[in-house]
Amino acid sequence: MGYQQVRRPDPRLATLIRKALAGARTVANVGAGTGSYEPAGMEVTAVDPSQIMLDQHPGRRKVLAGAESLPFEDDAFDAAMAVMTVHHWPDLHRGLDELRRVSRRQVVFTWDPQHLPELWLIEEYLPEIRQLEHARFTPLSTAVEALGAHTVLPFPIPHDFTDGFQIAYWRRPEFYLDPVIRQASSTFAQRPASVVEPAIARLRADLASGAWHRRHADLLTRESVDYGYRLLIAGPGDSDVG
Repeated sequence: MGYQQVRRPDPRLATLIRKALAGARTVANVGAGTGSYEPAGMEVTAVDPSQIMLDQHPGRRKVLAGAESLPFEDDAFDAAMAVMTVHHWPDLHRGLDELRRVSRRQVVFTWDPQHLPELWLIEEYLPEIRQLEHARFTPLSTAVEALGAHTVLPFPIPHDFTDGFQIAYWRRPEFYLDPVIRQASSTFAQRPASVVEPAIARLRADLASGAWHRRHADLLTRESVDYGYRLLIAGPGDSDVG
């Protein structure tokens, strides 16, 4: 809900992904959703198992399919991209094998559940999210090995990150109080209100009293924080994109 309004592509992440795709003419965007981070000037085919998401996608080339069974011939694309989607795939290994089969280069943006530090929201207010996230994200090393990635680039999250997934508001805690923002994140959307609402009430109280700001004064001067988000690149191409 509210996905297109809240999940606005961040230009810094877009630049990193575009560099990783440099030289490609045809690209399959697997788990495309509404088309975030698809590079202009390339022929992109959006693939998603959700018709609801594809209906919000502005592109002309749209295919309803899951990552584990892509309806394309071998090496049909110069590159394949997958941005914050592999944790939704029922079979990570099969999905990544399919990326490798249908494209000559693969670019995957994902998160490492073993990385520290952890977002304060999880540690202090919603530890129930930890169980969900660790259940659906595989360790980064597993994804790197399965993809055969030759390059792993860290992406520290800027304090003014525009793509409103869970981590985006690490320095703007008041944004988590907005139900529209929470509903645009699968993490919040998949937790029951009986869990989320009391936690948000505690956060609201801590913001009103100044307790949050006292605990996290160090964050208020940070420009970015590395929370474990990584861009994986596999296949031929320029690996010097950092």
